[in-house]
Amino acid sequence: MNRIIKIIFLDILKNKIVLAYAFILALLSWSSFGLEDNTAKGLLTVLNVILFTVPLVSILFATIYLYNSSEFIELLLSQPVKRKKIWLSLFLGLSLSMVLAFFIGAGIPLLIYAPDSVGIMMLIIGCLISLVFVALAFLSSILTRDKSKGIGIAIMTWLYFALIFDGMVLFLLFQFSEYPIEKIMVGITALSPIDLARIQILLHLDVSAMMGYTGAIFKDFFGTSLGLIISFSLLCLWVIIPFYISLKKFKNKDL
Repeated sequence: MNRIIKIIFLDILKNKIVLAYAFILALLSWSSFGLEDNTAKGLLTVLNVILFTVPLVSILFATIYLYNSSEFIELLLSQPVKRKKIWLSLFLGLSLSMVLAFFIGAGIPLLIYAPDSVGIMMLIIGCLISLVFVALAFLSSILTRDKSKGIGIAIMTWLYFALIFDGMVLFLLFQFSEYPIEKIMVGITALSPIDLARIQILLHLDVSAMMGYTGAIFKDFFGTSLGLIISFSLLCLWVIIPFYISLKKFKNKDL
């Protein structure tokens, strides 16, 4: 298993897309801190990168890589190796490479310019978001053999969590503004890993105006260490559940 992870990890590190991804993250992060007159503004810029760019690249690259590695996966299946080990090795190899690219691109500037709880929180959240969308990529790719359909599912998944979900939440809030639905909104927020990530970071930055409706409600109810523990646990579940479902499907899939 370790050998498979090493092969996948080294193969991905040589990929020009991953190198370009790390370079673009570094360019955006260094320029954000270098051009702004204070660290807080730079952190907000990097936050937008973490919430939109990192999920998109993670889910798209992982999905395309899995489809392009179909022959390699079939070769591994012909060996006396359990399917669980193959799928887990692929996940760990992809996850480690995407997390490393994020750390080199955005993590180093964060640790240099914001070596405090906010910078460390953003670094952890960025790594978790990478893992979440790699896990969602595994689920997207296992749902269909058609590469174009799989990539389409991946793009729609990102689009839903990045844009559509907040629109739906705002619609519900305006439609039912006369009713006490705050507690329900807190539960609905758990259905989006990007919203959970945004809330965790903005609670530390204390920028209430930037948090939106879901973030403000979450702050009212969970603006404590307990809230952070709950949201961290939910983010971890967003990694585990999609990957577990994809693993179950991979075990039973006829390749």
